[in-house]
Amino acid sequence: MNRRHLLQNFAALAGASALPVFADNSRIVLGQSAPFSGPARELGEQFKEGAMLVFDQINQRGGVNGRRIELKSLDDGYEPERCALNTRRFIEDGVNALFGYVGTPTTLAALPLLTAAKIPLVAPFTGAESLRTPFNKYLFHIRASYNDEAAEMVKQVLAVGIKRVAVFYQNDAYGQSGLAAVTAALKAHNLAPVSQGTVERNSVDVDGALKSVMAGQPECIVQVAAYKSCAAFIRAVRKTGFLGNFYNFSFVGAQALASELGKDARGVVVSQVVPFPFSGLTPVAGEYLQRTKAAKADVSYTGMEGFIAAKVMVEGLRRAGNNPTPENIVSGLEAQSQLDLGGFFIGFSSQRHTGSRYVDMTILTEDGKVRR
Repeated sequence: MNRRHLLQNFAALAGASALPVFADNSRIVLGQSAPFSGPARELGEQFKEGAMLVFDQINQRGGVNGRRIELKSLDDGYEPERCALNTRRFIEDGVNALFGYVGTPTTLAALPLLTAAKIPLVAPFTGAESLRTPFNKYLFHIRASYNDEAAEMVKQVLAVGIKRVAVFYQNDAYGQSGLAAVTAALKAHNLAPVSQGTVERNSVDVDGALKSVMAGQPECIVQVAAYKSCAAFIRAVRKTGFLGNFYNFSFVGAQALASELGKDARGVVVSQVVPFPFSGLTPVAGEYLQRTKAAKADVSYTGMEGFIAAKVMVEGLRRAGNNPTPENIVSGLEAQSQLDLGGFFIGFSSQRHTGSRYVDMTILTEDGKVRR
């Protein structure tokens, strides 16, 4: 099917006053567009793997209100245009809801499509303010915002007397969101970034960014990019003799970054928006560890976020009742005003779709581990 045909079909779909979702009463279909190829693929793979730990168990127990959950995942390679095409396909197919999109630029590309079709997207893997303001009835966030993460980073940096902060960021909506968040957090303390440098999405060409960032003589560098770009930049900066710290937003994927860096990961800081997944410090982490062990799956922060996202999705579907239309799913999600998932709390309402502001800080070690 060519793009013109897709656009024509979508226009007809969005203009219809009432459209049925899947007429199959035996299943609930969720659509996920995420990177399963390219430099960001580990994020999509880990998020989906964590989510399937929940969905598989629910299906083994008979599903939700007698319906099995089917997660249809399409690869977008972390490219906005591909994500938009995937979203149009999901809408044409009549999915009940969208779930677990990965990335700011990709989710922004899908936003006007899902809004016009009135289909909810649950747990996009992004903390961008542009996806939270203005309020959108069809977006449900389970993670803290990049503003929340940046505020915690700056608080920690200032606590050790550092004031010269540079920013290395991806040249797209994600990078710009992170840059804006760091700039706002510094401004609250009458500071500003001393220098900036950019990298293109899905690229490891960091030479230009290296020169721009180091020109400001920073004491620490905040990174807002995918893990391969961040790893390439860290290695390049270390070769200059820089001994300061690197701070990363949760989107980087702590385990993916640690694996990419190897021994060069030592001392790299990553903010997190879900509880520590490598020990049972919270009931939800203990449950996640138990499920990963049974499934012989890898443990990661991104997998933990997918796990939590799926639990929120399941609870929303339960509360949607026996007719899981997109509108009923929205109502079911909004009914989760005080949801305790086992030490991680979610709160939605008809006017609030940001479920959590939880932020924690972790550090990577040279043996590829993530420590609190």
